[in-house]
Amino acid sequence: MKVNKEELLTKCIRIIDEKLENIQQAINGYQQDLNSETKSSAGDKHETGRAMLQLEMEKLGQQYQTVLSQKNSLRKIETSAKNKAQIGSLVVANGGYYFLATSIGQVKYEGKTFMVISINSPIGQLLLGKQKDDCFTFNGKQLKIDEVL
Repeated sequence: MKVNKEELLTKCIRIIDEKLENIQQAINGYQQDLNSETKSSAGDKHETGRAMLQLEMEKLGQQYQTVLSQKNSLRKIETSAKNKAQIGSLVVANGGYYFLATSIGQVKYEGKTFMVISINSPIGQLLLGKQKDDCFTFNGKQLKIDEVL
């Protein structure tokens, strides 16, 4: 199987960039709402509304930092071929494709579905250090590694 891991990594970075953009748009929307909140005669209601907007903005800010950290991790990944599964490896097991990078989930690329996973995820931990023809059990299912790229 021939997969261009550089292109797959670039696609993952684009997905992360979209997430960052969506979070930033939501933050900007809340900021506008916060700025346009006018003081009403029901002062407590006004303050409660502002506090809720502030909380939402804080949550989004934390999400933004987490996703930004994922992007920084992706940029450091070395995609050269490896014999043992490690960060940057593409592992093919029982016809499933696992890209050890960061937790993004399913990514469609070249007509295939890749699970882009963190090495800290349960399956990432099981794959770490494995080689071609190694076997492991995940969710009660026996899997055999066909390739490590």
